[in-house]
Amino acid sequence: MTIDQVRARVAEKLKTLDGFVALRQTAEGTAPHLFHSGDDLSQLVLGPRYPLSTVLSLLYKHDPQAQLGIVARACDIRAMVEMAKRNQLDPERVYLLGVSCTAEEAEECHCADPVPPLEQWPQAEMIGEPSPPGSPSPLIAQYEGLSLEERRDFWQQQFIKCVKCYGCRNICPECFCEACALEDALWVEPGVLAPPFPMYHLVRAMHMASRCVSCRQCELTCPAHIPLTVLYELLRRDVGEMLGYVPGMDLEAGQPLSLSLADAPMLE
Repeated sequence: MTIDQVRARVAEKLKTLDGFVALRQTAEGTAPHLFHSGDDLSQLVLGPRYPLSTVLSLLYKHDPQAQLGIVARACDIRAMVEMAKRNQLDPERVYLLGVSCTAEEAEECHCADPVPPLEQWPQAEMIGEPSPPGSPSPLIAQYEGLSLEERRDFWQQQFIKCVKCYGCRNICPECFCEACALEDALWVEPGVLAPPFPMYHLVRAMHMASRCVSCRQCELTCPAHIPLTVLYELLRRDVGEMLGYVPGMDLEAGQPLSLSLADAPMLE
Protein backbone atom coordinates (compact mmCIF):
# COMPACT_ATOMS: atom_id res chain seq x y z
CA MET A 1 0.00 0.00 0.00
CA THR A 2 1.24 3.49 -0.80
CA ILE A 3 0.06 6.76 0.60
CA ASP A 4 -0.35 7.95 -3.00
CA GLN A 5 -3.06 5.32 -3.53
CA VAL A 6 -4.93 6.51 -0.47
CA ARG A 7 -4.70 10.15 -1.51
CA ALA A 8 -5.88 9.36 -5.04
CA ARG A 9 -8.91 7.43 -3.77
CA VAL A 10 -9.80 10.18 -1.30
CA ALA A 11 -9.61 12.75 -4.12
CA GLU A 12 -11.96 10.64 -6.23
CA LYS A 13 -14.51 10.10 -3.44
CA LEU A 14 -14.50 13.79 -2.48
CA LYS A 15 -16.30 14.48 -5.76
CA THR A 16 -19.43 12.98 -4.20
CA LEU A 17 -18.84 13.30 -0.43
CA ASP A 18 -19.18 16.33 1.84
CA GLY A 19 -15.81 15.66 3.43
CA PHE A 20 -13.22 13.04 4.34
CA VAL A 21 -11.79 12.48 7.84
CA ALA A 22 -8.08 11.65 7.94
CA LEU A 23 -4.83 12.84 9.48
CA ARG A 24 -3.14 15.96 8.11
CA GLN A 25 0.52 16.76 8.57
CA THR A 26 1.65 20.39 8.48
CA ALA A 27 4.61 22.33 9.81
CA GLU A 28 2.73 22.68 13.10
CA GLY A 29 2.29 18.94 13.54
CA THR A 30 -0.14 16.12 12.72
CA ALA A 31 -3.82 16.23 13.67
CA PRO A 32 -7.25 14.99 12.54
CA HIS A 33 -8.68 17.00 9.67
CA LEU A 34 -11.82 17.16 7.57
CA PHE A 35 -10.64 17.32 3.98
CA HIS A 36 -12.86 18.88 1.32
CA SER A 37 -12.75 18.76 -2.45
CA GLY A 38 -9.86 20.88 -3.70
CA ASP A 39 -7.78 20.61 -0.51
CA ASP A 40 -4.08 19.79 -0.66
CA LEU A 41 -4.08 16.03 -0.20
CA SER A 42 -0.30 15.86 -0.13
CA GLN A 43 -0.75 16.68 3.56
CA LEU A 44 -2.84 13.54 4.18
CA VAL A 45 -0.88 10.95 6.18
CA LEU A 46 -1.65 7.64 7.89
CA GLY A 47 0.20 8.01 11.16
CA PRO A 48 0.55 8.23 14.04
CA ARG A 49 -2.46 6.15 15.07
CA TYR A 50 -5.36 8.24 16.30
CA PRO A 51 -9.03 7.34 17.02
CA LEU A 52 -10.52 9.11 14.01
CA SER A 53 -13.86 7.41 14.66
CA THR A 54 -14.38 9.80 17.56
CA VAL A 55 -13.89 12.78 15.25
CA LEU A 56 -16.37 11.33 12.78
CA SER A 57 -18.98 10.87 15.52
CA LEU A 58 -18.59 14.49 16.64
CA LEU A 59 -19.05 15.70 13.07
CA TYR A 60 -22.28 13.75 12.74
CA LYS A 61 -23.63 15.21 15.95
CA HIS A 62 -23.06 18.63 14.37
CA ASP A 63 -24.55 17.61 10.99
CA PRO A 64 -26.41 14.25 10.98
CA GLN A 65 -27.19 14.56 7.26
CA ALA A 66 -23.58 14.84 6.09
CA GLN A 67 -22.12 12.23 3.77
CA LEU A 68 -18.57 11.68 5.00
CA GLY A 69 -15.64 9.37 4.35
CA ILE A 70 -12.94 8.25 6.72
CA VAL A 71 -9.53 6.60 6.42
CA ALA A 72 -9.97 3.80 8.92
CA ARG A 73 -7.86 1.10 10.52
CA ALA A 74 -9.38 -2.09 11.87
CA CYS A 75 -9.86 -0.73 15.39
CA ASP A 76 -11.48 2.44 13.99
CA ILE A 77 -14.02 0.30 12.14
CA ARG A 78 -14.73 -1.87 15.18
CA ALA A 79 -15.30 1.31 17.17
CA MET A 80 -17.70 2.64 14.53
CA VAL A 81 -19.69 -0.60 14.62
CA GLU A 82 -20.33 -0.09 18.33
CA MET A 83 -21.01 3.62 17.78
CA ALA A 84 -23.58 2.82 15.11
CA LYS A 85 -25.41 0.46 17.47
CA ARG A 86 -25.70 3.31 19.96
CA ASN A 87 -26.82 5.83 17.34
CA GLN A 88 -23.64 7.90 17.41
CA LEU A 89 -23.38 7.74 13.61
CA ASP A 90 -25.28 6.37 10.61
CA PRO A 91 -23.51 3.61 8.60
CA GLU A 92 -25.48 4.61 5.50
CA ARG A 93 -23.79 8.01 5.56
CA VAL A 94 -20.23 6.80 6.11
CA TYR A 95 -17.82 5.64 3.43
CA LEU A 96 -14.91 3.61 4.84
CA LEU A 97 -11.52 3.53 3.17
CA GLY A 98 -9.84 0.73 5.08
CA VAL A 99 -6.10 0.52 5.61
CA SER A 100 -4.35 -2.27 7.48
CA CYS A 101 -1.84 -1.53 10.21
CA THR A 102 1.73 -2.50 9.45
CA ALA A 103 3.11 -5.72 10.86
CA GLU A 104 5.17 -3.66 13.31
CA GLU A 105 2.11 -1.72 14.50
CA ALA A 106 0.09 -4.92 14.92
CA GLU A 107 2.90 -6.44 16.97
CA GLU A 108 3.26 -3.33 19.13
CA CYS A 109 -0.46 -3.46 20.01
CA HIS A 110 -0.60 -7.28 20.20
CA CYS A 111 -3.52 -6.89 17.79
CA ALA A 112 -5.28 -10.16 17.05
CA ASP A 113 -6.99 -8.79 13.92
CA PRO A 114 -5.33 -5.83 12.15
CA VAL A 115 -7.39 -6.39 8.99
CA PRO A 116 -10.31 -3.93 8.68
CA PRO A 117 -13.68 -5.79 8.91
CA LEU A 118 -15.22 -4.04 5.90
CA GLU A 119 -17.66 -6.69 4.66
CA GLN A 120 -20.40 -5.64 7.08
CA TRP A 121 -20.30 -1.94 6.20
CA PRO A 122 -22.63 -0.57 3.48
CA GLN A 123 -19.97 1.54 1.71
CA ALA A 124 -16.41 0.34 2.12
CA GLU A 125 -13.25 -0.75 0.37
CA MET A 126 -9.66 -1.51 1.32
CA ILE A 127 -6.38 -0.31 -0.09
CA GLY A 128 -3.21 -2.37 0.32
CA GLU A 129 -2.43 -5.83 1.59
CA PRO A 130 -3.51 -7.04 5.04
CA SER A 131 -0.88 -7.50 7.74
CA PRO A 132 -0.52 -10.58 9.95
CA PRO A 133 -1.83 -10.39 13.52
CA GLY A 134 0.47 -9.46 16.37
CA SER A 135 1.51 -11.93 19.03
CA PRO A 136 -0.52 -12.16 22.28
CA SER A 137 0.52 -9.85 25.11
CA PRO A 138 2.98 -11.63 27.41
CA LEU A 139 1.68 -9.54 30.32
CA ILE A 140 -1.73 -11.24 30.09
CA ALA A 141 -0.13 -14.67 30.31
CA GLN A 142 1.92 -13.54 33.31
CA TYR A 143 -1.18 -12.12 34.98
CA GLU A 144 -3.15 -15.32 34.51
CA GLY A 145 -0.41 -17.19 36.36
CA LEU A 146 -0.96 -15.13 39.50
CA SER A 147 -3.05 -16.16 42.47
CA LEU A 148 -6.18 -14.19 43.37
CA GLU A 149 -4.32 -12.30 46.09
CA GLU A 150 -1.40 -11.59 43.78
CA ARG A 151 -3.80 -10.25 41.17
CA ARG A 152 -5.31 -7.88 43.73
CA ASP A 153 -1.84 -6.68 44.69
CA PHE A 154 -0.95 -6.24 41.01
CA TRP A 155 -3.87 -3.91 40.37
CA GLN A 156 -3.39 -2.08 43.65
CA GLN A 157 0.18 -1.25 42.63
CA GLN A 158 -0.97 -0.17 39.18
CA PHE A 159 -3.99 1.91 40.19
CA ILE A 160 -2.09 3.75 42.94
CA LYS A 161 -0.23 5.49 40.09
CA CYS A 162 -3.46 6.96 38.66
CA VAL A 163 -3.58 10.79 38.63
CA LYS A 164 -7.25 10.83 37.55
CA CYS A 165 -6.49 12.84 34.42
CA TYR A 166 -9.45 11.23 32.61
CA GLY A 167 -7.19 10.63 29.62
CA CYS A 168 -8.37 7.02 29.28
CA ARG A 169 -12.00 8.14 29.17
CA ASN A 170 -11.45 11.17 26.94
CA ILE A 171 -9.52 9.28 24.23
CA CYS A 172 -11.84 6.26 24.18
CA PRO A 173 -14.09 6.12 21.08
CA GLU A 174 -16.74 4.28 23.12
CA CYS A 175 -17.03 6.90 25.90
CA PHE A 176 -19.77 9.28 24.82
CA CYS A 177 -22.22 9.42 27.75
CA GLU A 178 -23.56 12.92 28.40
CA ALA A 179 -23.25 12.32 32.16
CA CYS A 180 -20.19 10.32 33.26
CA ALA A 181 -20.32 8.12 36.36
CA LEU A 182 -16.61 8.84 36.90
CA GLU A 183 -17.56 12.44 37.74
CA ASP A 184 -20.38 11.43 40.09
CA ALA A 185 -19.35 11.88 43.72
CA LEU A 186 -21.51 8.88 44.62
CA TRP A 187 -19.05 6.60 42.81
CA VAL A 188 -15.77 8.54 42.64
CA GLU A 189 -14.92 10.99 45.41
CA PRO A 190 -13.72 14.28 43.90
CA GLY A 191 -10.33 15.75 44.81
CA VAL A 192 -8.78 12.45 45.91
CA LEU A 193 -5.58 11.11 44.32
CA ALA A 194 -5.14 8.33 43.59
CA PRO A 195 -8.84 7.41 43.26
CA PRO A 196 -9.95 5.05 46.03
CA PHE A 197 -8.99 1.51 45.04
CA PRO A 198 -10.47 0.09 42.90
CA MET A 199 -13.70 2.00 42.25
CA TYR A 200 -12.63 4.46 39.51
CA HIS A 201 -11.10 1.87 37.20
CA LEU A 202 -13.67 -0.84 37.85
CA VAL A 203 -16.57 1.52 37.10
CA ARG A 204 -15.01 2.32 33.76
CA ALA A 205 -14.09 -1.31 33.10
CA MET A 206 -17.67 -2.46 33.67
CA HIS A 207 -18.93 0.20 31.25
CA MET A 208 -16.43 -1.04 28.65
CA ALA A 209 -17.14 -4.77 29.08
CA SER A 210 -19.19 -5.10 25.88
CA ARG A 211 -17.77 -2.01 24.13
CA CYS A 212 -13.97 -2.24 24.18
CA VAL A 213 -12.64 -2.77 20.64
CA SER A 214 -8.97 -3.22 21.59
CA CYS A 215 -7.70 0.02 20.08
CA ARG A 216 -5.28 0.42 23.02
CA GLN A 217 -5.64 4.21 23.00
CA CYS A 218 -6.40 4.32 26.74
CA GLU A 219 -3.11 2.65 27.59
CA LEU A 220 -1.11 4.71 25.08
CA THR A 221 -2.60 7.91 26.53
CA CYS A 222 -2.12 7.06 30.20
CA PRO A 223 0.71 9.22 31.65
CA ALA A 224 1.15 6.71 34.49
CA HIS A 225 1.65 3.79 32.07
CA ILE A 226 -1.05 1.64 33.68
CA PRO A 227 -1.51 -1.55 31.57
CA LEU A 228 -5.22 -0.97 31.06
CA THR A 229 -5.50 -3.27 28.05
CA VAL A 230 -4.79 -6.26 30.31
CA LEU A 231 -7.95 -5.48 32.26
CA TYR A 232 -10.08 -4.76 29.19
CA GLU A 233 -8.82 -7.71 27.19
CA LEU A 234 -9.70 -10.11 29.99
CA LEU A 235 -13.18 -8.56 30.21
CA ARG A 236 -13.59 -8.88 26.43
CA ARG A 237 -12.68 -12.53 26.72
CA ASP A 238 -15.23 -13.11 29.49
CA VAL A 239 -17.99 -11.38 27.51
CA GLY A 240 -17.13 -13.52 24.49
CA GLU A 241 -17.14 -16.77 26.44
CA MET A 242 -20.18 -16.09 28.61
CA LEU A 243 -22.37 -14.03 26.29
CA GLY A 244 -21.06 -14.97 22.85
CA TYR A 245 -20.41 -11.34 21.94
CA VAL A 246 -17.29 -9.79 20.41
CA PRO A 247 -17.46 -5.96 20.35
CA GLY A 248 -17.09 -4.33 16.98
CA MET A 249 -17.26 -7.44 14.82
CA ASP A 250 -20.92 -7.62 13.78
CA LEU A 251 -23.07 -4.63 12.91
CA GLU A 252 -26.25 -6.67 13.30
CA ALA A 253 -25.46 -8.43 16.59
CA GLY A 254 -27.43 -7.20 19.58
CA GLN A 255 -25.65 -5.61 22.53
CA PRO A 256 -25.80 -7.96 25.51
CA LEU A 257 -25.16 -5.31 28.18
CA SER A 258 -26.80 -2.23 26.66
CA LEU A 259 -30.15 -0.75 25.81
CA SER A 260 -31.85 -1.98 22.66
CA LEU A 261 -31.66 0.20 19.57
CA ALA A 262 -35.31 1.05 20.10
CA ASP A 263 -34.51 2.44 23.54
CA ALA A 264 -31.23 4.18 22.70
CA PRO A 265 -31.19 7.98 22.31
CA MET A 266 -31.18 9.13 18.69
CA LEU A 267 -28.75 11.60 17.18
CA GLU A 268 -29.90 15.16 17.53
